[in-house]
Amino acid sequence: MTDPTDVPALEQALSGLTARISSLRDARSAYPSDPGPTLDAALVELETARDLLRASIGELSKSRRRSGGKESSSNRELKLLRTIYRTMPVPVIVLDTAGTVRRVNAEASRLLGSPDGYLTGRAFPLLVDVSRRAAFRSHLTSVLHTGETAAFPTRLAHQGRAHNVRLVLTQLRMPGEPQEMIAAVALPVEVRMPETGQEAEPESVPEESIVMGTARRQELMSQLTRLLLDEESLSEPVALIRAGRLLASHTADWVFADVVRNGAPQRSLVIGPTNQPVARLVQTLERMDPSAAPLVTHVLGSKGGVVQEMVEDDSLLGVLPDGTPVLHATRAGSVLSVPIQAGEETHGVVTLLRLRERPPFGLADLALMQDAGAHIGLALRAQRIFQGRSQAADTLQTGVLPRTLPDVPGYDTAAAYHTGAGPRAIGGEFYDVFRVKDGWGFAVGGVVGQGDEAASVTAMVRGGLRTLSVWEDDPGPVVAKLNDALVMQDTGMFVMVAAGFVTPGRRGGRIRLASAGNHPPAVLKGDGGVRFTSGGGMPLGIETGAEIPVEEVSVALGETLVLYSDGLAGSRGRSGQAELAYGEGRLTEVLTRCTGQSASAVVKAVEEDHQAFCGGQVLDETTILALRRTR
Repeated sequence: MTDPTDVPALEQALSGLTARISSLRDARSAYPSDPGPTLDAALVELETARDLLRASIGELSKSRRRSGGKESSSNRELKLLRTIYRTMPVPVIVLDTAGTVRRVNAEASRLLGSPDGYLTGRAFPLLVDVSRRAAFRSHLTSVLHTGETAAFPTRLAHQGRAHNVRLVLTQLRMPGEPQEMIAAVALPVEVRMPETGQEAEPESVPEESIVMGTARRQELMSQLTRLLLDEESLSEPVALIRAGRLLASHTADWVFADVVRNGAPQRSLVIGPTNQPVARLVQTLERMDPSAAPLVTHVLGSKGGVVQEMVEDDSLLGVLPDGTPVLHATRAGSVLSVPIQAGEETHGVVTLLRLRERPPFGLADLALMQDAGAHIGLALRAQRIFQGRSQAADTLQTGVLPRTLPDVPGYDTAAAYHTGAGPRAIGGEFYDVFRVKDGWGFAVGGVVGQGDEAASVTAMVRGGLRTLSVWEDDPGPVVAKLNDALVMQDTGMFVMVAAGFVTPGRRGGRIRLASAGNHPPAVLKGDGGVRFTSGGGMPLGIETGAEIPVEEVSVALGETLVLYSDGLAGSRGRSGQAELAYGEGRLTEVLTRCTGQSASAVVKAVEEDHQAFCGGQVLDETTILALRRTR
């Protein structure tokens, strides 16, 4: 064998090796249907390269000991190493005993599609296909323990490429290194090597591919945004299912969504490959506790995303009841996990998996999914705010609205209340019909405010009207006392209300009305005419001793008294370019078309006309109460 310490002789040997490999490459191109002889010869050349490298390193170690580490010997060793790494026409990766990459020659970088120095410091097992990783570790352990060389077929994957190779592991000691090393020499079986004399250049991605990839990511984010803004997505489960399906169809084979509830993550969604029989596995994964998954716990704690181009630890997502790691059962080759975040709040974690045969996730995918996680987080926060308002509306309806209207002798009654859909969806409007000292009372009103506090003031007003009316036979004193009580409570909210008392029997057609800033009630006459009461007055809760206007209204047989809130009269619609309020004028037009109809028909007609006026988008609360005299 050529003296490995003789640099010119080494260069001559390497030149001959390069020429023979070039001839083998030409032979493979010329006879593609008969690769056997070419492959056998290639394996022989690989053995030659391995022996040459091993002998050279061994002689260098002896030379270093003989020279006592003098500068001239060290320079000669470094020159020899540079020669080996620059001119060796096969991929060579030097590993430490832990399997960490310490050095990579140019041919190995070209094969794996990585820049010079990129792989240094990384775990080499991550480059081995997950299905063959266990076998690689066994061979590595054997070489370390026995010192014997191991040669075996395996598969390397990196940067979206997969390479079937013949890998040779041999033990060596590098000059200047205190511990033994492992040289991994790889002969690609299915990868074309560069032409002789041409310097290996990293493959560049065409500009068109970069542009198309960016466009696809932007389109995905656009679709996700439209999906999350859809009205039906105001339900958290719907939003997660839609987002998960979108991600599964565009960028992943498996999608997991774990949402934090009561301080702990709970599994909310699992979507698997649609072209594989994984229904039972999906059901098992849905029942698993995500807090037992180290990756989910890490992302929740760090509030940062994680991407692994190749899965190193199969237990990152926990293990199935039978002990099988989730990542092994799902055949995951690459994993990406990001927080579902809105500002400083973390609502959960989205985890994506790609199968082993697919290109792995990269940094671009991580950046895209971090944006997607933020979008989903904002959507979940909006949903929870919406749900809070919806619960407040339910509280309002159950706490301050009658479940059913009582039967008032001599009157047909009907009412309607709608929460609306805009920022003023919950403002505290109410209606009520109740017993009073000598008959029946009724009221319509609204608190100038929003949310739970408005609902509590509304409940106070309704309860106050009912309680005070037990000792009074006129609504004026009742409303006046209620005003003084609200001022004393100092709620900071004002209340508009119209309240009336009716005494069945001989005075059944005479109604006493008290007004505190509410719109004047309307009376639909038997001939189709409409007249409005005086109304007026100051809203409740502003100052004590406020004067409450009271009037007596005559309602004849077949006529209907209609009370309504500011949410109806003051709501806005569009007619051409001018923005208009619904107002008493339009209400009059509707009521004239309801002559002789029941109270419920009147209420329904007003509701339908208001919906049409608002274009089907009613933003404010609306309340309507109708009492039609029947005898």
